[in-house]
Amino acid sequence: MINTIIFDFGNVFINLDLEGAAKYAFETLEIDSFSEEMIAFNSLYEQGLISTDEFLEFYAENFPKLSKEELIYVWNYMLKHFPKQRLEFIKELKASSKYKLILLSNTNELHINSVRESISFYDEFKNCFDKFYLSHEINLRKPNTDIFEFVLNENNLKAQECLFIDDNKDNIETANTLNFKTWHINPETEDVCTLFETQNNLF
Repeated sequence: MINTIIFDFGNVFINLDLEGAAKYAFETLEIDSFSEEMIAFNSLYEQGLISTDEFLEFYAENFPKLSKEELIYVWNYMLKHFPKQRLEFIKELKASSKYKLILLSNTNELHINSVRESISFYDEFKNCFDKFYLSHEINLRKPNTDIFEFVLNENNLKAQECLFIDDNKDNIETANTLNFKTWHINPETEDVCTLFETQNNLF
């Protein structure tokens, strides 16, 4: 029986344009792909293992034509619209008191600061959750097993009693190996608001 629902943030609540962001980055940085060093630096930043200043300094040194403000714009380009009905959905779910609600997101300081500034109801949204885990604050990231084990241990949960919702296949596969119930949501065709209508077989 499900007693806890664990939600991803990007492409579950806030819409992301990952393909468009990569295309914009390649054009602006004048590169064909992200180097292994860039990918490694991005991962360190997402885990909070380097500061925002260190992260921006790395890119400023490698792309001196761009100001730090321009680099931040490139980095935040993926962040798009947060449909208000998703806020209403999570508020109603919170009010029902049927489930422990947890947010588990791979994110970083620049992204979450941008969300706070652009989404007027961010605090209202955050307050709907019993726990709100951002990768850069807990120094762990999906799809690594340890972040899921951290959530289970911190909250005294059993994986088989948790539903994990994420748009990333790798994250879902790790959760499956740990016996979570999962919904691999497709942001192109599905919406988290339909959870209880379309995924009732999970409950």
